[in-house]
Amino acid sequence: MGVSSTVAYWFLTKPTTIYHITFCSLAVCGSAANGQTPPPAPAAINYSPASEVNRALPKWLIFGGEYRARFEGYAGGAFKPDSTDAYWLSRVRLNLTIQPLSWLKIYAEGQDARAIFKQPGQPPYENTWDIRQGFAELGSSDKGLFALRVGRQEINFGDQRLVGSSNWTNTARTFDAIRLISNFALPHAAVRLDLFASAVVNVVNDTWDHHQDGNVFHGAHAEVTKLIPGASVEPYVYWKLQPNLKNEAGLVARLDEKAFGVRWVGKLPAAFDYQLEMVREVGSLGTDKVRAWAGHWVVGRTFDSARVRPRVWAEFNYATGDANPKDGIRGTFDHLYPTSHDKYGLGDQVGWKNLRDLRGGVETRPHKNLTASLEYNDWHLASAFDALYNTSGTALARSAAGTAGTHIGQELDLVGNWTVSKPFQIGAGVGHIFPGQFLKKTTPGNGYTFPYVMFQYRF
Repeated sequence: MGVSSTVAYWFLTKPTTIYHITFCSLAVCGSAANGQTPPPAPAAINYSPASEVNRALPKWLIFGGEYRARFEGYAGGAFKPDSTDAYWLSRVRLNLTIQPLSWLKIYAEGQDARAIFKQPGQPPYENTWDIRQGFAELGSSDKGLFALRVGRQEINFGDQRLVGSSNWTNTARTFDAIRLISNFALPHAAVRLDLFASAVVNVVNDTWDHHQDGNVFHGAHAEVTKLIPGASVEPYVYWKLQPNLKNEAGLVARLDEKAFGVRWVGKLPAAFDYQLEMVREVGSLGTDKVRAWAGHWVVGRTFDSARVRPRVWAEFNYATGDANPKDGIRGTFDHLYPTSHDKYGLGDQVGWKNLRDLRGGVETRPHKNLTASLEYNDWHLASAFDALYNTSGTALARSAAGTAGTHIGQELDLVGNWTVSKPFQIGAGVGHIFPGQFLKKTTPGNGYTFPYVMFQYRF
């Protein structure tokens, strides 16, 4: 019995026996990690349990789901010697779509995220059975002139550098939101406009998740295509309100912050591609003024004539830091609610705050179902007086006097993904951080290594 059939068998016969599925995925991922070739897949490679269930259901009722498992760990946690961990992350999602009319859809999704060998089991690693999404949609958000979506849902814009569901994390992110979505045509352009009022959902284990009162996030995001040949332009404005934060004077106040930005993605002749995003933040936190900005610039080229079709790319990421923690001006860029994994290094120890990041790499496709990439980062602090922040926005190290220099370090990453079939994927990667002067002076300065092997089956 092949891998996909084995997984399907367990979902059909023992859907609650997660450990059998985990055992199956361990066997598959282990062979991939050791460079062994899995056995040939059966003919019905795209089969899934949900397809059998849906054949027996009315057409307006659709069942689906996903099982994902990832073994990951690290060596050199907090850049300390002898600081290691390894654990198994397991996640099950079950969803149901009810669409009795073309203009009416109700969607519900439950999620069970568990961390095995990880103590304590708390978010973002663990959140046992909870309601992840539940919304009603009037109209069609994909192609309708207007659609209204109300309820708990994902919100993803652009490449999710500022607003995303952070799906890499085991618990992920959703919003309690009201959204008005419009798709319409102009004389020389097509436009998708998304207006939303939302509150991010706080993920708490062993109880129902709920948003924090007063912690709200609103905005407008547009995507304009066909106006510029081969390009998409996305202007946006976001408004974040968050209570109970301390300003530079140490007083508790409410953050009132606006972000104005644009993202521009396109293709050029000779197989070149480009991407840029720039955002400015203004506002206040009590008597403090918010004054920050960030940018993201990428250029790449794909060599179609080569057998593995390599794409070589280079990018630069910048985000302001706070040069003076007592001047009443908050200069540290706020990356809002991002999906940050592997945007500034696979190890996720560096985020889009107080950062100058020179990044590059090569992506290849040795086989139509296999991709591999080699990536490199060289990081510096934008301000020597501000901290190093990871992808969750947590400060990892700081030199208050600014005497530790600005060179954070370098990272080298190797990542591969294999699509066994449409519902079944395997991924693996390893990244290593070589500490620079800043880390050597503010931490023990040990190197950090992050390996993982991941299995995902959608049904």
